[in-house]
Amino acid sequence: MTWKTPVLIFTLLAFGLLTYYAMWQVGYIGIFTSSFANWGTAQVFGDLVVASVLIMVWMVSDARARGLNAWPFVLVTLLAGSFGVLFYLLRRGVDTPTVQAV
Repeated sequence: MTWKTPVLIFTLLAFGLLTYYAMWQVGYIGIFTSSFANWGTAQVFGDLVVASVLIMVWMVSDARARGLNAWPFVLVTLLAGSFGVLFYLLRRGVDTPTVQAV
C-alpha cells in the first residue's frame, strides 16, 4: 500500500461526511433541485455532469484494460457522483500497472 491509498480513503470519508451533512440538510432530491436554483448553480451542475461522463468513459476503458468490471462503479457514479470513482480507484489499486492486451 502506497501513500495514495490512505489519501483516497481519507477523501472518501471526508466526502462521505460532507454528503451526509448535505443530505441531512436538504435530502437527496434537494441536492439536485438546488442545482437549478439559478444559472450559476445550473452551470456548475452541467460541468459536473460533463466531468462525470468523461470519468465514466475512462473507467470503462481502464477496467477493460485491467480485466475488471466497471459497470457497478458506473452505476454508483450515476447515482452518487464521485463515490463511484473513488470506490473504483480503491478497487483497481492506485499503483497497479495497466495490463496490455496481446
